[in-house]
Amino acid sequence: MPASHHAPLSRRNFLKAGAAAGIAVKVSFLAPPARAQLLEARPSDGPAWAAPGRPRYRLDAIAKATGSKTFSRDYRSRDLAGWPTTQAHAFLIAATRADRAFTGLDLSRLPPSLQPDRIVRHEDLVVDKVAVPHADFFGDWFLVPAGETPRLLGQPVAILIYHDFPRFSAAKRRLRFADDVVQYGAETGAKPPAHYGASRWVRIEGDTADGPDRFSPYEHSPIFAGFSGDEPAWPQPGQDGAFAQGMAAAQTIAAEIDAAGDDALVMRRTYLSQSTDASAMEADNGNVWYDPASGILHLMMATQSPYDVAEAAASLVATSRFPLKEVDLKVGYTVGYGTKDHHIFPFLCVVAALYGDGRPVRLANDRFEQFQNGLKRHAFRMDNALLVDRKTGRFRAMTGRYACDGGGRPNYSVAVSFVGATAAQSIYYLPKSDFQAIAHASRAVEAGSTRGFGTLQTMSATEMMVDEAAALLGLDAIDLRLRNVLRTGQRNSQGAVPAGALRNEEILHKAAAHPLWRERQARKAAYEAAHPGRRYGVGFAQVHKDYGTGAEAAVCSLELDAQGALSLRHVAHEMGPGVTTSQAAMVGDILGRVPARTEFGVVRWPEMPLHTTDQPYTTPQAEEDKRAQDPHWVPRFTSPMSATNSAYYLGHATRTAARFLADHAIWPAARSLWARGGKGGALASYNELTRDSLRLANGKVLGGGLPALSLAEVAAEAHRLGLPVGVTLHTFNRWQWAEAEFDLPGTTGRTRLPIDALSLRYGAGAAPERRALMSTAGWHFLPRAAVFYPPTQRNNVGSTYYSPMATLAEVAVDTGSGEVTILSHHSILECGRQIVPELVSGQVQGGLAMGIGHALKEVLPLYEDGPGDGTWNWNRYELPRARDVALWNQTVEILPPLSETDPPKGIAEVVMIAVVPALANAVAHAIGHRFHELPIRPERIREALA
Repeated sequence: MPASHHAPLSRRNFLKAGAAAGIAVKVSFLAPPARAQLLEARPSDGPAWAAPGRPRYRLDAIAKATGSKTFSRDYRSRDLAGWPTTQAHAFLIAATRADRAFTGLDLSRLPPSLQPDRIVRHEDLVVDKVAVPHADFFGDWFLVPAGETPRLLGQPVAILIYHDFPRFSAAKRRLRFADDVVQYGAETGAKPPAHYGASRWVRIEGDTADGPDRFSPYEHSPIFAGFSGDEPAWPQPGQDGAFAQGMAAAQTIAAEIDAAGDDALVMRRTYLSQSTDASAMEADNGNVWYDPASGILHLMMATQSPYDVAEAAASLVATSRFPLKEVDLKVGYTVGYGTKDHHIFPFLCVVAALYGDGRPVRLANDRFEQFQNGLKRHAFRMDNALLVDRKTGRFRAMTGRYACDGGGRPNYSVAVSFVGATAAQSIYYLPKSDFQAIAHASRAVEAGSTRGFGTLQTMSATEMMVDEAAALLGLDAIDLRLRNVLRTGQRNSQGAVPAGALRNEEILHKAAAHPLWRERQARKAAYEAAHPGRRYGVGFAQVHKDYGTGAEAAVCSLELDAQGALSLRHVAHEMGPGVTTSQAAMVGDILGRVPARTEFGVVRWPEMPLHTTDQPYTTPQAEEDKRAQDPHWVPRFTSPMSATNSAYYLGHATRTAARFLADHAIWPAARSLWARGGKGGALASYNELTRDSLRLANGKVLGGGLPALSLAEVAAEAHRLGLPVGVTLHTFNRWQWAEAEFDLPGTTGRTRLPIDALSLRYGAGAAPERRALMSTAGWHFLPRAAVFYPPTQRNNVGSTYYSPMATLAEVAVDTGSGEVTILSHHSILECGRQIVPELVSGQVQGGLAMGIGHALKEVLPLYEDGPGDGTWNWNRYELPRARDVALWNQTVEILPPLSETDPPKGIAEVVMIAVVPALANAVAHAIGHRFHELPIRPERIREALA
């Protein structure tokens, strides 16, 4: 869910407290009970794989298809080894008003037999020193104090704990929807937190394409501001300091737009995008057991960010009166779309467990509760202005004011606002741009890291505006896009050059040639003649979406045993897109054999004695340079599963580990075998053989005309020679990969690798002095000789990695009912080199369905009549169904990679975006009316046609 997406959660305080208290943190991917189905999902050379790297089906497919795949929600304490068999249950009592002071609870609806065994209130937490971890992110209260006004609708005021399920269930039913349980006092008006933040991203190009920008966030700085009332208090324009210079540049852009003459089109439009619920099928849940006798906090949690949950839970308990020696977090499969990435709910589960009297306590939302307190997609207001040269159709300048409603907790709202603003240029080159990012606080339900992360809202608005501009200029809408498309080597609105080849122009040409676009007018006439009362339209939109957070880190380990079997351990864990399948497939692509053994969701890495301040966005350059001299320090230890980071970023660690084994174990071992037989053996006559000639496929090692060797033979030789047969490595990316130099045993000169930490395990034949080096949990941790971290200035680039997608949508609008029927849609995607094409196809299909819901159906009121009142469920919230998404009339074309060495790109977010403005543009083509607010529901179409 899921960029630089994510403002960091600091571990600094926890690390200090944890070191002082001697707290151990252990996180593991759930090892299921004996009959558990996750064992079926283990990759092997067996029936799951058609060939190395080419799965017949995803590794959890059988469990998914038979209904036996287990999620965190499925587990009770009796299912977890070492836990008590008695299970306690808890639920939240939430305030449904945020304009009056909370005064107390009235539980008289419950008879004596259903009174809770324990009620947890804010005042209990104060006495026991239980405070919210990272209050600047999660807010200052777990539970509303008596006498205070809730910060947001649906904020919990108490936790009710029951030692048995029947009483818990009966009590919960009696209290549901009751409006007299939470007692209120005098009316106070809403009291949300202070507004969360504002930033401004201003760029004016330089005199030449390769020369420096006159002003840009990358070369100078973004502009940050506090608030005066509800408005940002921007600095005054001037020449002293980057902020003042940036404001002067913004003033220049505004003046140019205001002074535009008849030779230019000036468009000013306001767009609104709604609050939505991601509707992940697994609602938030956790089962936590605090054992006061041992001081161990055991957690079974649904989360996309297990490392952060474990450490924040430790800091929560370590600063309380409850003794803590260890945190043991087990992670099951989950689904989140970003909503399980840094949410307060796991910590409410921990709080409940602290008052469970030694019993495991399960806190699990039902669907009403999930609507009430689950993270939402931010509502946005977008005020755009576009200046277009009428003669050339070229964009001269664009400005935007993008204000999102973050609700009553800060969460990722600031990051969402500026990611949306920096993405607003979409696929276009803008000589001048001024994008404001504003994150407001309100009494609405909390919004967070939901798929799209602000870009869905802002790029949809841009695509709707560009389509309208084309109509006003009398130009074909794709032709106008072609005149302005961002090309390879040009700079984005932050002044940074995107990575690699940009293929937006290629996609535009393909879309222009597609029959849906080329024949749209003829099809419209024919359809409407044959279907009285229905209007036909075709719409197009194209976007590209960044992937990654600007602070991506991963750890991966790959070992080759003496029989040629591979073992893979990785920080990645499965939350739906098939990451376990794809990581295993990458190993097969490089080494010719998939791992026989895997472990995912690993967070304990004893062979990697690293530490981090985990402040990759805010550490000054001088301080980072100083810290980097310590070979055990890294800017971040690991990333959550979010921001579409698995294929490229987490996969980079996998691919680098596989290549390391190929280079330093398989290649020298194969050469040793080929050189046998005296006089240099079979290798002597082919001594021009290089590493690039090596080929690994189907469990064989071959190349250069030399005899094929089995991987088992080569592995045995690598072990005999004492070569590095195991590698664990750490990676870091700040819109550029960190690199480090290492003095590898047995080599001359330093080896430079795209990693920043390395541990090796040597084969049994290694000399005693080399084996003695493996003193770190059986591994040799190699302190790096030098490290090259991307400069901290790259935090200002916004993004450099993009995946593009375009969608053509064909619709029919019923003029009587206002219903929109999607007749067909065709998408064109560029994702680099596909790892598993079937997984890409699944992501595209699911993303398109989500986008269709956002465009035409899904909406949540923000305030008193919204989900915070606890009455929302799927009976009121309309999701798209199979009949709504043109199930049998959707096609997708995926551009082939430019070469076999192209890396994969992250696409889970981009695949849902283009269809949103494409549908809005299709409706405009159908009925001649342009909507600037989403969703476009039937009642609004009827109003427009009236």
